[in-house]
Amino acid sequence: MTRAWVLHPNIRTPDRRRDPEMALEEAVSLARALPDLEVVGETVVPLRDPHPGMLFGSGKISELKELILENEVELVLVDGPVTPVQQRNLEREWKVKLLDRTGLILEIFSDRAATREGVLQVEMAALSYQRTRLVRAWTHLERQRGGLGFVGGPGETQIEADRRAIDEQLVRLRRQLDKVVRTRELHRKARAKVPYPIVALVGYTNAGKSTLFNRLTGAEVMAKDMLFATLDPTMRAVRLPTGADVILSDTVGFISDLPTELVAAFRATLEEVLAADVIVHVRDISHPETEAQAEDVRTILTGLGVDEDTPQIELWNKIDRLEGDVKVATEARADRDKSIFAVSAVTGEGLDGFLDAVTEALGEERRTDALTLGFDEGRKRAWLFEKGLVEEEHQTDDGYEVTVTWSARDRARFGQL
Repeated sequence: MTRAWVLHPNIRTPDRRRDPEMALEEAVSLARALPDLEVVGETVVPLRDPHPGMLFGSGKISELKELILENEVELVLVDGPVTPVQQRNLEREWKVKLLDRTGLILEIFSDRAATREGVLQVEMAALSYQRTRLVRAWTHLERQRGGLGFVGGPGETQIEADRRAIDEQLVRLRRQLDKVVRTRELHRKARAKVPYPIVALVGYTNAGKSTLFNRLTGAEVMAKDMLFATLDPTMRAVRLPTGADVILSDTVGFISDLPTELVAAFRATLEEVLAADVIVHVRDISHPETEAQAEDVRTILTGLGVDEDTPQIELWNKIDRLEGDVKVATEARADRDKSIFAVSAVTGEGLDGFLDAVTEALGEERRTDALTLGFDEGRKRAWLFEKGLVEEEHQTDDGYEVTVTWSARDRARFGQL
């Protein structure tokens, strides 16, 4: 186990929305999401103006150095951006490895990626990040002189060579990822031919999306009380209790200050959200900073280019963790807005109203009709059974009397057969 210490630089800015203690708690949760890390301590470091070369002032660096030595710390995690120069200087001073917030999130994603697409996306994001970390730290980085005799200038430096190697690897990875993206596009087009709308679950990491997904679909997607338990997107066709057939998509969780490298690399995955007919924003309403988390999610959705006309439903999840007047007041607030539902993915409380709202948002009101099919209409009859729309069937002298329960979308598709 690697012994780690978590630092949260509390930089005072006019637009700061987050409580420093809560931000530190989230950073510690991020660190504990890695199986080989043992967090032995955490500190909020007040910081008026970040030092360009060392991040912290000399007094604070000495104070932290003593803590690091006393606790035999091997890794320092800084919950915020650290420039390459600051990282190099702090590592020299403290004689430990240092990771900033972006580096830590990349480590978590690297540990969790399970599919080929996920691995490629993480590797691309990591290389993009490492490209900015190439700092001239040693004198051997200049390989040779160029030209002849003494008139040639410096040859290619080690930094330039490393940067070129990273660029070449990024090109290779991008080509491989493009193939995966094309496959995903084919799957998306194939789904478009099937009259199943897509409902995408989005939200801050650890808001309970996977628990909700498992309850609605009966799947066994990994659902743990930890950040980024789910990384690779999962999709399942499911019939809602209202009778509507949908494809439910469980996406990667968002987080504040999500590294730009990750947003870019995971765009193909997140584009599932762009294709959704309904977006369900799952919030952990029991979290002290639920409003700040919701704002972070909205900012990322806007950055992705989500259509403003796409219906969005807010689920205030984990209502079971609230008690007394707080729970009553939260439920009353949710009741005042038709697009908000206070629910518990664990107990199932409040989900019926939410599912009715999804059906309504999809325009999937279902009705029962009686059809008469001739013996020569076997294809249509097979399609009805394949989609599970048939309630009753009786054979007659001329064909089949079929009773079906279906939506307008089903009827339109049936009419094209």
